[in-house]
Amino acid sequence: MRALVWIIEDTWQATVAEAAAFLPGEAEITLLHVASTEPETVARAARRSLLGRHQPPAAGAEPLRTISEHAANELLADAGGRLGRPATLLARRGRVEREVIAAAASMDILVLARDGDRERLGPRSLGPTARFVVDHAPCLVLLIWPDVAPGLTTIPPPPRDAP
Repeated sequence: MRALVWIIEDTWQATVAEAAAFLPGEAEITLLHVASTEPETVARAARRSLLGRHQPPAAGAEPLRTISEHAANELLADAGGRLGRPATLLARRGRVEREVIAAAASMDILVLARDGDRERLGPRSLGPTARFVVDHAPCLVLLIWPDVAPGLTTIPPPPRDAP
């Protein structure tokens, strides 16, 4: 079994813990972190707008890409240590949902955590990125609650005119 475990900053501990508990010992596990390139694009565009086409070199400023890559590598190393067994560490960059789907193309199962409203059951417990990934995953999906799942009382009552 080939398993892809998609980790994000907020929920990686729970995702890795569930993967370690659920996946069989012989599973080939890949831990994936995807850094969005959107902040870099926005920063580059803002810099061009403010300073024109010919920009002075950034004196001593560490580019956002370097910071992002360093943070992703640290997160993957921490996740690999917490997993407690061999795993491939994979850092990608780009549109997050597209990169996750591309990485899942050769996998048997994808493990991810809900990233939306954690206070209530329902569709809003998935953010837009996780929703896209769940809807387009080319493999089995193990979707976990990063915290204790909310109770059934969090489901809104049906409308009065519903049968």
